[in-house]
Amino acid sequence: MPQPKPGAPRPHAVTGPSPDRLPGHRAGGTPEPLRTELIALLGAEKVLWQVSDLVRYASDASPYRFVPQVVVVAEDIDDVSAVLSYAHGRQREVVFRAAGTSLNGQAQGEDILVDVRRHWSGIEVLEEGRRARIRPGTTVVRANAALARYGRILGPDPASAIACTLGGVVANNASGMTAGTTRNSYRTLSSLTLVLPSGTVVDTADPLADEELARAEPALCRGLMEIREEILADPALVARIRAKYEIKNTTGYRLDAYLDGATPVELLRGLAVGSEGTLGFISEVVFDTLPLDRSLCSALLFFPSLPAAAAAVPLFNDAGALAVELMDGNTLRASVSVAGVPADWAELPRETAALLVEFRAPDEAGRLAHERRAARVREGLDLVAPVASVTNAFTRDPGTIAGYWKARKAFVTAVGGARASGTTLITEDFAVPPSRLAEACEALLALQARHGFDAAVAGHAAHGNLHFLLAFDAADPADVERYAAFMDAFCRLTVERFDGSLKAEHSTGRNIAPFLELEWGPRATELMWRTKRIVDPDGVLAPRILLDRDPRAHLRGLKTIPEVEAPADPCIECGFCEPTCPSGDLTTTPRQRIVLRREMNRQQPGSPVLDELLASYGYDAVETCAGDSTCKLACPVGIDTGALMKDFRHRAHGPRQERAAALAARKFGAVETAARLAVAAADRITDLLGARLGDRLLEAVTASARTAAGRDLVPRWLPQVPGPAARAMPATRRVGAAAVYYPACVNRIFGGPAGRPGPSLPEAVVAVSERAGKPVWIPGDVHGTCCATIWHSKGYDDGNRVMANRIVEAAWGWTAGGRLPLVVDASSCTLGIAREVVPYLTDDNRALHRELTVVDSIVWAADELLPHLEVRRTTGSAVLHPTCSMRHLGDEAHLLAVAGACAEEVVVPDDAGCCAFAGDRGMLHPELTDSAAAREAAEVTARPFDAHLSANRMCEVGMDRATGRSYYSALLELEHATRP
Repeated sequence: MPQPKPGAPRPHAVTGPSPDRLPGHRAGGTPEPLRTELIALLGAEKVLWQVSDLVRYASDASPYRFVPQVVVVAEDIDDVSAVLSYAHGRQREVVFRAAGTSLNGQAQGEDILVDVRRHWSGIEVLEEGRRARIRPGTTVVRANAALARYGRILGPDPASAIACTLGGVVANNASGMTAGTTRNSYRTLSSLTLVLPSGTVVDTADPLADEELARAEPALCRGLMEIREEILADPALVARIRAKYEIKNTTGYRLDAYLDGATPVELLRGLAVGSEGTLGFISEVVFDTLPLDRSLCSALLFFPSLPAAAAAVPLFNDAGALAVELMDGNTLRASVSVAGVPADWAELPRETAALLVEFRAPDEAGRLAHERRAARVREGLDLVAPVASVTNAFTRDPGTIAGYWKARKAFVTAVGGARASGTTLITEDFAVPPSRLAEACEALLALQARHGFDAAVAGHAAHGNLHFLLAFDAADPADVERYAAFMDAFCRLTVERFDGSLKAEHSTGRNIAPFLELEWGPRATELMWRTKRIVDPDGVLAPRILLDRDPRAHLRGLKTIPEVEAPADPCIECGFCEPTCPSGDLTTTPRQRIVLRREMNRQQPGSPVLDELLASYGYDAVETCAGDSTCKLACPVGIDTGALMKDFRHRAHGPRQERAAALAARKFGAVETAARLAVAAADRITDLLGARLGDRLLEAVTASARTAAGRDLVPRWLPQVPGPAARAMPATRRVGAAAVYYPACVNRIFGGPAGRPGPSLPEAVVAVSERAGKPVWIPGDVHGTCCATIWHSKGYDDGNRVMANRIVEAAWGWTAGGRLPLVVDASSCTLGIAREVVPYLTDDNRALHRELTVVDSIVWAADELLPHLEVRRTTGSAVLHPTCSMRHLGDEAHLLAVAGACAEEVVVPDDAGCCAFAGDRGMLHPELTDSAAAREAAEVTARPFDAHLSANRMCEVGMDRATGRSYYSALLELEHATRP
């Protein structure tokens, strides 16, 4: 096992007890014979056994932490069945985990944990979008993106839709903002395929399913039907079950499945929803979809108090609002950490509350009718405007509406991020009859105050469903007892005073399992226990997650939250960042990088666990981070784990390395020339020896250099690396120029795609700008300058500082003090000059930077050139790769506009994401790009396209490698389309 480098991320000093510290004997990872037996059964690539693997899978979005004995990455149903069979034979336990966004520990296990996210994504749209067949590792956002083309949408719409997967949505009977009791998973699920604990596979849509199940599982069929008959024979119980589901309820097994189904397969279909993985593995679901009503009107209305806001909810329900979302003062004030939320919300009085009200209609007539009803309700309300940004007005503006929802959906993460450092966050939800919502709000606030909690409250008020968060110190036994006393009182209040649901949509989980009988009573609870024994008689699946008779079970496994580096410390481990992470299927995700850091900080110096974690962290976390920071965009509170990994790279550099990097920045003209000559030499070698032999030779040479100097310093030769750029830039004039054009160093070193005739990218930009009457000027001294991203991405602060100041000083002079825009022809370089250089500038140069207008060449083309160009020819179809830098800059729409002018059909893959080439990161670690781009590549190669377009040369090289297609700049296509 390699030892960590000097300066690698060391833990902070452990300042207090960590009751959940992983003990030293776990340092070896998965014990024998478990490790060897599973590898023999499944193959080494499917068994994760190192201690770092176990730790990173031990946490989810809940307040619990359980370290598994082993993690299995299942590829198909055969793998799942093999694991279940093995578990039966060895008396072991199995828990399935997909996104890990559940809030009550449903995705955690203490024995065999099975990852069913990585290989389980995909959607098949059926019947023109009216139905959809979806694999369980598919996120809600991904599924809805495919359905949107048909004007359809899924019923469940949880706030975690960006990350949560459909398997978990069904397993927890998730609903969300608008689903209520009619659009949730239970009501909109057409069928599912369930792998039972025995390994039997049941497709509930198969007409022969009951016949086959009766042959395979006669005792199970008989047992389920007996329970159904008992329930139907008890009218009082039937009435009680029906009444319990008149409001949102996910506590325990879905007992109305016994009333809604008539055969064992129908019963299983209903019982599986909300079963939290305790009755089987959901390997596929088929949803009945709903119309995507696109005509919206929304308002964020502010009230003087939480009860006052709650009292207005029935009025909007009666008016036909689809969503009425409640946010209390604590939530509103914490939301200022969310990008776009007005800063003056921090000044809101603590008593303030708000309702986010939305009406949706299929057409304009329907929207107008909604607006009239909404206006009548609003006129009768006692609203307040405590800060300047509060308008209390209904709007149609999509940007404003999206901002409202962004603030609302960030409830858990924003409030959690604002909690005291080192405290554990609890998220609970409950439901009461909507008519009693105001009363429940008052009672909840009083109860929290009585127990010393200043919690935040939000929820789906239209359905009487409230969420609250509170934080406590899980390392302090007294604080744990305070929390325990509150939970006991809260559960009794909800059940005894309001006859409410202890869990409205998050499913039972570990926190409510001990209170199941309090809500349902002994008779119904015993039927749930019988259901579990009938389906899973050996107790293999997810024990203690939904059913647990231990009255203090909810206090077991509470995780401490050790302090980590300041940028990452607010993380509540929600997992929103994971779907966007390029390295998620290769090594670690942003959440896992932080989880591993926290475990390091639980350990004492010299701990064998700490040594093992440090030894693997370099590659698993730091080296294979693309540094694209798209995790920051996905994180509701903007945690930039990519920046933290760059800082770790910086810490690993010694003084000599920093000096060398700074020297390279000062002498970049020579470096640039040498790099172009090296590319030219490589090009000549492949010409002389042939592509196959030449590439082999170059790969061997770079492999030797990597062995000598390090895999994170010397790039590997890739056959997709383009040939050299022309030595000279095209001739331009300063006089009369509408903009200064800055060809990025990557486009001064590398040429365009091999075999594509026509101009180079700099020639194309100059030509198309001239045609539009907006000529550009290329300064004669661009050679030797750079956007500084090379040094920034590798964590070389001294070199970064040298080049950042140089490029800003040069740009200020080129643009005549900012009077002309600076047009940059690589999106990552645009981002670098526009934003990333700023922290490294001197005060004087920061003032100069404020005078600059930095414009990406794609934006320049879309906004300034297209209106003045004549498109003379178009290609048939174009597939786009929007770069991660474009996402940061908000330039994706401009790429669509340019491509749309050049092609009859423009496609952005649903799985488009960061290709992880990241300058030279894809050459240092080609396996990173291979993994990151795999899903997008599968979409791209599934059909032919006439053009493959992007806006950054190295990203284009990365996509060339991933797809075997030739990507090039959209500006080259624009030049061709407008050429006389």
